[in-house]
Amino acid sequence: MSFPLLTATAVLPAAGAVATAAVPAARRTAAKWLALLVSLATLVLAIVVTVRFDPGGARYQLTESHAWIADFGVRYELGVDGIAVALLALTALLIPFIILAGWHDADPLETGSKRWRPTQGFFALILAVEAMVIISFEATDVFLFYIFFEAMLIPMYFLIGGFGDRAHAQGEEAASTQRSYAAVKFLLYNLVGGLIMLAAVIGLYTVAGNFSLTEIAQARANGTLHMATSTERWLFLGFFFAFAVKAPLWPLHTWLPNAMQESTAPVAVLITAVVDKVGTFAMLRFCLQLFPEASKWATPTILVLALISIIYGALLAVGQRDIKRLVAYASISHFGFIILGIFAMTSQGQSGATLYMVNHGISTAALMLVAGFLISRRGSRLIADYGGVQKVAPVLAGTFLIGGLATLSLPGLAPFVSEFLVLVGTFTRYPVIGIIATFGIVLAALYTLVLYQRTMTGPVKPAVSAMPDLKVRELVVVAPLIVLLIFLGVYPKPVTDIVNPAVKQTMSDVHKTDPKPAVEAAK
Repeated sequence: MSFPLLTATAVLPAAGAVATAAVPAARRTAAKWLALLVSLATLVLAIVVTVRFDPGGARYQLTESHAWIADFGVRYELGVDGIAVALLALTALLIPFIILAGWHDADPLETGSKRWRPTQGFFALILAVEAMVIISFEATDVFLFYIFFEAMLIPMYFLIGGFGDRAHAQGEEAASTQRSYAAVKFLLYNLVGGLIMLAAVIGLYTVAGNFSLTEIAQARANGTLHMATSTERWLFLGFFFAFAVKAPLWPLHTWLPNAMQESTAPVAVLITAVVDKVGTFAMLRFCLQLFPEASKWATPTILVLALISIIYGALLAVGQRDIKRLVAYASISHFGFIILGIFAMTSQGQSGATLYMVNHGISTAALMLVAGFLISRRGSRLIADYGGVQKVAPVLAGTFLIGGLATLSLPGLAPFVSEFLVLVGTFTRYPVIGIIATFGIVLAALYTLVLYQRTMTGPVKPAVSAMPDLKVRELVVVAPLIVLLIFLGVYPKPVTDIVNPAVKQTMSDVHKTDPKPAVEAAK
């Protein structure tokens, strides 16, 4: 029996979470180091998965399958395609930076105060989320996926509600109330989506008789499993609704700005760069593969919703006064691009959407973590409280600028390639939607450059005059992300080589081919 590599990538952070939580309360530093070492070991396993994955091989590789609840057709089945490998690697890569960035975020609020925060719990919860996200990317049993898709809400609820930043103008009591509100809103929105999906999962079982993604998809492809048109559409809507909440897609997005505003910067990155990717990933893996005809039926409506997300999110980002809320609305706009690429039903669009998931994770992590370092120094999230930072902390300002330029998809930085592919892939089939979506790029330039201008340039405000520049630990967090943004902006081939075969298979699932050019190339 071969080594269960995929299981190990999920079990290691789960075991690390338990071990970190068990560290004695007086040894907070030991808990931090343990969590960091576990996350690095998980990254090593993710690299091994990536190296062992053969893009030209079988669709699902490194597979594992064991009986679990045999009476109900539930199995413990894991397998990864190129899309899952890319997102698994992204998750494993970001978690060590999230832990390092949040090194002091769960320290006691005051020396000798009874208002302490469980440091061990903070880092244990991060590792628990990592484990659940990883197994969600690996699961090829629908029921197994559903369990962890929902279970990750529990540690996220405590991370949002129990560990907020300290930059709150209204005092700790008001901050605690708002954190609780944000955490409950996050939980309720996602629970409603999950309950609707549960009904669809049960409905799928009544039709298919099992939960195996590969078996159901194969039976549908060879004609041995038939679904009535209305049945397929209802099941598709049940799955898609849950994924659209998680993504988040307009108008199911309103939980995200509150959650990101009230979270620490590392937890905000965990939400939008890691957890939310499960929603868009699941659209590719489950919606398109299980319900191909319903996916095509719903495409026009979904494209309109994605387009609204792009423009609406960007417009609201322009008007924000809070740095974190600005990044949250920018992410809503970016997720609109991802969903647009998925449902454009072209190879360029879906390759761009998958690449966008990876690049958005890196660029948002870079921008939000630097913003977190900035906020922790000044003690305020309000844009108006800053000015002239580049004169007193040039390295901080420079990394903030690069993260912002990546957010607006500047050519030469990683998000540009993915956004370009999404727009090209959309335009070839839906030219009007592709043209309108480009206005999101203009608005992104507006909110990013205005944010930089108001915080980093101009006269130095007294409150930031003594602001220190980035420290060694903070540079260790930011520098690799900046390097990745530049490297993947110039040479995205390592990622596209992995994801493109999986995209072609997804296109085959929905029986779509790329549109022929309107004008044939000259011979």
